Amino acid sequence: MADAPHTIDLDAYFKRIGYAGPRTATFETLRELHALHPAAIAFENLDPLRSVRIRLDPASVEKKLVGEGRGGYCFEQNGLFAQVLRALNFTVTGLAARVYVRTEPGKIRRSHMLVKVDLPEGVYIADVGFGAWALSGPLKLHGEGEQETPHGPARVVPVGEQFDVQTIVDGAWTTLYRFMLEEQSPADYEVTNWFCSTHPDSRFLTELMVARLPVGRRLGLLNHRLSIHHADGRTERHELKDADEVAEVLEKEFLIRLPGPRDQLLSALAKLPR
Repeated sequence: MADAPHTIDLDAYFKRIGYAGPRTATFETLRELHALHPAAIAFENLDPLRSVRIRLDPASVEKKLVGEGRGGYCFEQNGLFAQVLRALNFTVTGLAARVYVRTEPGKIRRSHMLVKVDLPEGVYIADVGFGAWALSGPLKLHGEGEQETPHGPARVVPVGEQFDVQTIVDGAWTTLYRFMLEEQSPADYEVTNWFCSTHPDSRFLTELMVARLPVGRRLGLLNHRLSIHHADGRTERHELKDADEVAEVLEKEFLIRLPGPRDQLLSALAKLPR
């Protein structure tokens, strides 16, 4: 007999991100959830770094990101967000993208998950799981020119039958990723997730990548370097001295409830490159 479909605990999720608004499938609801999610739930790859399997079934994703106070990477973040939106009766389609920003030529794989949301106002792209450059607001698929989000402008640029998501990086419009409108199945994501979390060529196994988007700031941690990007254009950078300091920043700045055992985590963090 087939397992019963998973039902997400919306009360627990809303408490996790600090949402107390209406539970209606409207653009206003989507916009507020999209801002609150990456402010509360950090992008992080602690599991691949510790050689812990990442499970994408809805119950496991909810347990980790909501119940255990953890973060996750794109398949978990946008998988959870899609669960929430569907529970609120939004029409949601999972998509896949090729990551372009800071990717070596010849290694531009379709390795990122985002979602499409159909609303009476039009078709929107939602993405709460792109690390330090994650969107903090939905983008209209056929919007013209730049669109404002709580963390700065972004835009969707058609490229033939595909679309580029762009934002300003180091003062210039930069393509983050390119996606198509072909619907992806859970099996599609499982294959890509397996590569990203287990393949020796995946950066997720050897480098720590963490991000959170509180109001007015973008927080990013790459190995031992903490970067704080302010809304006025200023950037602070801090070099963390050791594994204990990295762990402290993960807890205090990124609001991550650290996984145990602690010795295992500190051992993985001590191997990070400088």
